Amino acid sequence: MQGFTVIDLVILVVYLAAVLFAGLHFAKKEMKGKEYFKGDGTVPWWVTSVSIFATLLSPISFLSLAGNSYAGTWIMWFAQLGMLLAIPITIRFFLPIYSRLDIDTAYHYLELRFGSKGLRVLGAIMFIIYQVGRMSIIMYLPCMVLGSLTGISVNLLIIIMGVIAIIYSYTGGLKSVLWTDFIQGSVLLIGVTFALVFLLAHIDGGIGAVFGTLANEHKFLAADQPIFDINILKDSVFIMIVGAGFNTMGSYVSSQDIVQRFTTTTDTKKLNKMMLTNGALSIFIATVFYLIGTGLYVFYQQNALPPAAAQDQIFASYIAFELPVGVTGILLAAIYAASQSTLSTGLNSVASSWTLDIQARLTKKELSFEKQTKIGQYVSLVVGVFSIAVSMVLANGGVKSAYEWFNGFMGLVLGILIGTFILGAFTKTANTFGAATAFIAASAVMVGIKYFVPAEAVSIWSYSIISIAVSLVVGIPASLIYRKVKGDTSVPAPHTTIYKV
Repeated sequence: MQGFTVIDLVILVVYLAAVLFAGLHFAKKEMKGKEYFKGDGTVPWWVTSVSIFATLLSPISFLSLAGNSYAGTWIMWFAQLGMLLAIPITIRFFLPIYSRLDIDTAYHYLELRFGSKGLRVLGAIMFIIYQVGRMSIIMYLPCMVLGSLTGISVNLLIIIMGVIAIIYSYTGGLKSVLWTDFIQGSVLLIGVTFALVFLLAHIDGGIGAVFGTLANEHKFLAADQPIFDINILKDSVFIMIVGAGFNTMGSYVSSQDIVQRFTTTTDTKKLNKMMLTNGALSIFIATVFYLIGTGLYVFYQQNALPPAAAQDQIFASYIAFELPVGVTGILLAAIYAASQSTLSTGLNSVASSWTLDIQARLTKKELSFEKQTKIGQYVSLVVGVFSIAVSMVLANGGVKSAYEWFNGFMGLVLGILIGTFILGAFTKTANTFGAATAFIAASAVMVGIKYFVPAEAVSIWSYSIISIAVSLVVGIPASLIYRKVKGDTSVPAPHTTIYKV
């Protein structure tokens, strides 16, 4: 049990320097305007696909997925199967729309579909507030874990992570972010897969012992876990898959950090490849994490527990105390990589959304490409510094409980956006009044359910289904009534719905 050594520290430092160098290398060509936010068209689809994977896999997932199966069952693994619902729907209905419209941001679609700058600005504001909070906690949590394992100051780890991400996000725009995400995603995939192979090789009975535990000790599914419940508001494997599918589709369709990747090309074949590859990578790595968790359960029945063996730190503790010197540094760098890729993506997506969705809509004069780029760089710098500050406050025991409430609330409201997108894409009737009314109604219903209804009464996995249902049930009649009262006979702009023109 050697822990984190000087060699591991050197590897971690070299890795961080390499990421910074790579980011600056891809930033050599000066990007302006749309190129800064959408890339220059030279980034291969497979790089973008790994970038989507790295963005969706936050370090919170890295630390908690293995912990879930170590301490419990594989029940949360079924949420990954929601991609089997989310990806086909996104490919079939939304990507063709985004490709034909050649949108600049996710919320650009709302303006094109409903003819409303207000809806576009509202969507952007909700995303930005949520994303700033998310970036802060994504820096804070893994740095706390790494700090406890390495002895390095948590504040120093947060600052280093933030500064490196700010530098290459500021200088190179989306192209730098995509390539560095690709590097970090690759490190994560290779490192975690190696950790699984190493773990299985050091378990008496190997993978057979792991599968035996899954079968004999109900570590895959609890004996009383319902597969299907006719009441979709109750927890079951079925509602978890469907609910997670709509949640994931919400990210693919209405979250700027993901949609921004789709704006790099209008080639639907490339977009489809991005989606399918991302789905395969996500399900693969989730399965690896869950195998690691069950493997750790078996391993620590055969061996003494390491220090800092709390559920969410069990995998990081195994990395620090059981893996060979040097490999420990690479795997801890992978945790850092998961944080940094999500952070750099967040900075660039916030910069693009602020500049193109808010600043450009509210400024009377048209912004030049040079002006857009300067605003984007300034926003990424300011937001990056602010996120570092908030993360350090969290790390020093400041507003953790308030933040959890705030982040949960904002995540809930952001998820409501998918109802507005579905209302726009799947109906010809919906108009600005109907969409705004539906958004308000869905927000009120979901906030009421989350904060005033007992948690056991309504499964969190049914939230997205309820939100979409409320958006349609309220939005369609409201639009019809408005049309009747105002004599409105307008039709959606071409290519903004799933219906042929």
